[in-house]
Amino acid sequence: MRELIPLLIAHGALIVFLVTLAARAGAPLPAAPLLVVAGGISMAGQVSLAVCLVASVVANVLGDAVWYQAGRWRGHRVMKLLCRISLSPDTCVRQSEGILSRWGGSSLIAAKFLPGISVVAAPMAGALGMSWPRFIGYDIGASLIWTLAYLAVGIAFAGQIVVVLDVMTEFGSIAVVAIAIGLATMIVYRYLRRRWMLSDRYAPRIAVHELRELIRRGESPIVIDVRSSVAMLQDGRRVPGAMVATLAQLPATAQTLPRDREVVLYCNCPNEVSALRGVRILADLGHHRARALHGGLDAWLEIEAVSPLGQLPASLDQSPMSTIAFGSESAR
Repeated sequence: MRELIPLLIAHGALIVFLVTLAARAGAPLPAAPLLVVAGGISMAGQVSLAVCLVASVVANVLGDAVWYQAGRWRGHRVMKLLCRISLSPDTCVRQSEGILSRWGGSSLIAAKFLPGISVVAAPMAGALGMSWPRFIGYDIGASLIWTLAYLAVGIAFAGQIVVVLDVMTEFGSIAVVAIAIGLATMIVYRYLRRRWMLSDRYAPRIAVHELRELIRRGESPIVIDVRSSVAMLQDGRRVPGAMVATLAQLPATAQTLPRDREVVLYCNCPNEVSALRGVRILADLGHHRARALHGGLDAWLEIEAVSPLGQLPASLDQSPMSTIAFGSESAR
């Protein structure tokens, strides 16, 4: 770890720029700790604080701009790709949608400090149609705040930084093993939790062809779109006749659902996590015939493009519940 200091002294802003740019691109590099060290050693006059600040802000904006444009180009698919390579792929999109819908452009500031969300915020802003000038303005402000925060920590603890690096150097192998064990434990825990959520023991699923067969037989399954308002703005398509109810609205919606009919929930999130959570919500409220649509909206649209089934029963499409849920959600 002590080698970090001569590396920064020798190459200064270039190291800050390259590491920060790679981190904004999604690489698991320690950009924040590097800024802390840069702030600390800048007090000795060995690196320029101002140059490191500019290098970090420029790297942040450049990296975010690439993802922003990708979001404008490919929208939700880009974010699903990013979330699949994160440690929390099943909740990444949903959490970033919630943050951006509540806070708007200022969410770019908060996202800088939230692991797993920081890389997704920029393409999310692009997918929602935020203008280039507005995005650049917010992102410069967010990058400046983020950089100054970590540089300030380094300045405040300049004397202790060298001591900490010395200790980590002395106990280098022990520190590496401890960090590796901690990281491995976290990865295994998240993997096992995801496997549990993807199993039928957590919530049952239904395939698209099974849902289509129920409709053909005239069993009138109740289909509910549980996507967030942000997701619907990105992709307005939905299963014909489907009701609209977010996870927050689902408990109220459940009170009007008949218990003698099949209920199918869908989303367009990784691993159908929102639909699975919705099934659990309904099960807890006594609706045990609810299932999540395997593959979500994308799977339905893919099959419909080849073999259109047509409109769901009129009684479902004209349900007052559908109009009320969609109207309240759209108004947010």
